[in-house]
Amino acid sequence: MADEDRSDRLNRELDQLLGELRVALPGVQVLFAFLLTVPFTQRYDRLGDTAKDVYFGAFVFAALASIQLIAPTVHHRLRFRDGIKEEMILTANRLALGGAACLGISMGATLYVTAEMAFGASPARYVGPAITLLAALIWFVVPLRYRTNRRRGADRSVQGADDRASLGAAQGGG
Repeated sequence: MADEDRSDRLNRELDQLLGELRVALPGVQVLFAFLLTVPFTQRYDRLGDTAKDVYFGAFVFAALASIQLIAPTVHHRLRFRDGIKEEMILTANRLALGGAACLGISMGATLYVTAEMAFGASPARYVGPAITLLAALIWFVVPLRYRTNRRRGADRSVQGADDRASLGAAQGGG
């Protein structure tokens, strides 16, 4: 927004970030709660060692996602009125991205274990790793590609303006 000052921009960015975290957190919490119950089910003992290892990885990554996605709120409360809002936003952004990465890994690992429980050693269990890759593509690769394309477009616009200015100067100076 062209007419907002630095303080307004930082307030808007913080509000947007905290709003985005409010969307992500319930999903992480539900996944974590589900994973907490898995070892206490009757079928858990039937899982092979690999599936149990993947389950534990899913559980750990869900915990890491929870920690990282909750951290910005805690940081905000602890550092409220310290005058470091921009630093806090940058840190919270990194934590949110790390939390999203951990969430994607946990979701894929959870799908792997769920498919292993439901279908045994069938190819269905490989849906989990595929979902992890899909999350990585949609959440990270696509937006970064748009960012790269936008920068290239801006560079071309600047280059085009420079070329037009050079051409105009050459024609006017001849």
